[in-house]
Amino acid sequence: MADTLLVDVEKRFPGGPTVRATLEQRATPGRVTVLFGPSGAGKTTVLRCLAGLDRPERGRILFHGEPWYDGEARVFLPPQQRRVGFLFQDYALFPHLTAEQNVQYGLAHLPATERRERSRALFSLLHLEGMEGRKPRELSGGQQQRVALARALAIRPRLLLLDEPLSALDAPSREQLRGELRRQLRELGVPTVVVTHDRLEALALGDDLVAMDGGRVCQVGPVADVFNHPAELAVARMTGIETVLPGTVLRREAGLATVSVGPHQLLALEPPSGVDVVFVCIRAEDVTLSAPESAPTSARNRLPCTVQSLSPEGALVRVVLDAGFPLVARVTRVSSEEFGLAEGRPITASIKAPSVRLVPHPG
Repeated sequence: MADTLLVDVEKRFPGGPTVRATLEQRATPGRVTVLFGPSGAGKTTVLRCLAGLDRPERGRILFHGEPWYDGEARVFLPPQQRRVGFLFQDYALFPHLTAEQNVQYGLAHLPATERRERSRALFSLLHLEGMEGRKPRELSGGQQQRVALARALAIRPRLLLLDEPLSALDAPSREQLRGELRRQLRELGVPTVVVTHDRLEALALGDDLVAMDGGRVCQVGPVADVFNHPAELAVARMTGIETVLPGTVLRREAGLATVSVGPHQLLALEPPSGVDVVFVCIRAEDVTLSAPESAPTSARNRLPCTVQSLSPEGALVRVVLDAGFPLVARVTRVSSEEFGLAEGRPITASIKAPSVRLVPHPG
């Protein structure tokens, strides 16, 4: 199909894991697909198969209908014929070359004038003016990242592949560059696949998310949908849902389910038909705290709790509660002080029914 990236491959490693990936994603200008999951999930293997750096044992890869790899038909296009731009995790800049020479490295077949025009245009686009003559060691981490990105773009790729593009940076630089990188990817107008294990990076960069774990694709969809509606336990855990508990669906009515969790019954959105044994997943930011004597709110689930522990997290505070089962909330420092939160203090936790997500139990 036109404007799509179709991947259905199996890559085996002797004495090691097998990576199986099946997905079909829109590959339109500026659209970003994130391969997301923990270390060892198989994300970089899929990226290298897309680039033509690794050859799968079976399957096929089609980009805009063109076969890049087809095991049965014995088709395997080398990287230069696929015309992909690859940004490596460590940027892989040549230390003895200037920034401009690094960017022009893949353009040796072009006249010098065209090489210079193309690299200078990218330096302007990525706000690197004045850095052309510097060696990589003379650049900051963010500048090195942009030079590596310019080099990947210099060949005018049909598909851009980024492997953990911000992992080499310190935390403040990563935070600053997330939004900038997303803006750049939109402006560049090249379909992009990004590998990351960082939740904030996935949320900031991606349009679509491919959740991977243990060498397989667990769930594919728009980023917000996968984060808000995990299809299985592995996805719930990798997307950072803090409270995950076993539960049993007792009854269903009007699109809602009553589910037994520890000593309580909670209202949640109804799970698929036939699914009664579940994991109950609740994000910390969806838990609202109030004084025990406060008036009821619109939340359908109100639980008397006791504060077990408090952990500062920057401007927020992570609150671990005993609700008859472990429950995690996250509040601002101001709210924590207003409530006088302290270990052993009684508090009421409220959770709206749509915020209680039910994931099928694999058993």
